[in-house]
Parts: sequence; C-alpha cells; structure tokens
Amino acid sequence: MTPEPALSAVALGFVLGLQHATDPDHLVAVATIVTRERRLAAGAAIGLLWALGHTLALAAAGSLVVALGVAVPDAIASGLELAVAAMIVLLGALRLRDAFRGAAGAPVEHLLADHDHAEHLVPAGGALHSHPHRHAGDRHAHPHVHPSRRLLAALARPWAAPRALVVGAVHGLAGTGALSLLVLGTLATPVDALAYLVVFGAGTMAGMTALTTALTWPVASTLRFPGAQRALAACSGVLAVAFGLWYAASAVA
Repeated sequence: MTPEPALSAVALGFVLGLQHATDPDHLVAVATIVTRERRLAAGAAIGLLWALGHTLALAAAGSLVVALGVAVPDAIASGLELAVAAMIVLLGALRLRDAFRGAAGAPVEHLLADHDHAEHLVPAGGALHSHPHRHAGDRHAHPHVHPSRRLLAALARPWAAPRALVVGAVHGLAGTGALSLLVLGTLATPVDALAYLVVFGAGTMAGMTALTTALTWPVASTLRFPGAQRALAACSGVLAVAFGLWYAASAVA
C-alpha cells in the first residue's frame, strides 16, 4: 500500500475509535461505574481508565493478530462476546446490590461532613468523619478526623478504578475479532497495522473520557437529592442486567 492510503487508513482509525467508544455495550457497562461519582474529574478518570484497559488489551491481542497474519476464529470471537455479556450482567447485579443496601453502603453524612468544624483541630486538607446512629430514639455521632477528604471519598468506592480498567480490557479483547478483519484487509504492513491500533486507541480514549465526563455532570447534580443514590443504582443495575441478557442472546443467535 502506498503511503497516502495507509496514512488515510490510520487517520480514519482515530475517528473510528471515537465512534467505537459510543457502542451501547460500552456505555451500559461504564454507566454502572460512573453513576457512583460526584466529581467531574472522577468521572473523566473512569472513562480514561476504561479506555486504557481497552487499548492495552486490544493492542496486545491485535499485535498477535498482525504478527501471525490470521483472523480471530468465529468461535473465540463469540466466546468473548458472551464474556462481555456476563460481565455486564455482573456489573448490573452489583449495582442492584448497592440499591438494596444503599449505594455506598452508608448514608452520605457517614462518609463526609458538609464542612469542617473546629478548623484549628483539623489538619490542612483533612476531613471530619462521623458515625451518626440512634439509641432509644436519640441521635448522636462519634466524629473524628481523617487526613484527607479525597482519601475518605476513595475509601467509599475502592474498586472503581480497577473495575473500570478490567471492564475496558474485557471489551478490548472482545473487539479484536472485528478489528482484525479490518486491519488485515486494509493495511498491508505490520507497521501500518500497529500505527492503526495506536491511533484507534487514542480515539477511544478521547471519546470515552469525554462521554464519562459529560455523564458525570447530571449524575453529580442528581446525587445531591435524598434517595438519588439508590435510584441511580437501581436504574443502572436493571438496565445493565437486561442489556447483558439481550446481548448474550444476540451473541449466540
């Protein structure tokens, strides 16, 4: 292939990567994670980590495809799609569990105070943490100080980052089959094919980071209202389970 068509094909990879980020199975899976977040930066990080896992898995599998010059067998491709479906159902089930026990496992005031009292006693950047509860109808709390508000918030959802990375990796492996046919059929040299994978991954990162950032804004606004955590957990959970079952049926049809 001459340089111009090869360059055009690689450049097209970025656009296709942007589009790929909007695939329904990607959005449904990521929504089960993003609907926990209260900050735009956290939502953007979830999208970036998902895309990083997706890109690393796709690059690793794609490199093998390019090196061996073979397409992924249909049986393996179908199996990977079923793995995606099972993963989405699991993510939905976890969100439904959150809905039944409270989205973070505890009320908001248990995790973060609205402001720091007795600032002279709270270290810079620290957070006042409280455990409110009732005895015989009387409500009281046991406040104490944690060193970092961000640390405290992270402890409330310790699996968000690795979960996004793993979900992205599973999606990346499942996309290898279709991508291998495109790469092998269009790009003649391994260098062009690898360049395509890198640019495709960059497009996916840009697309998913933008999408999760945009999704986090209304989520963060909604989570200020009482009961919103459980409602979002229930909605995203039901959607993920239903979509995962439909996706599995489509994969075996």
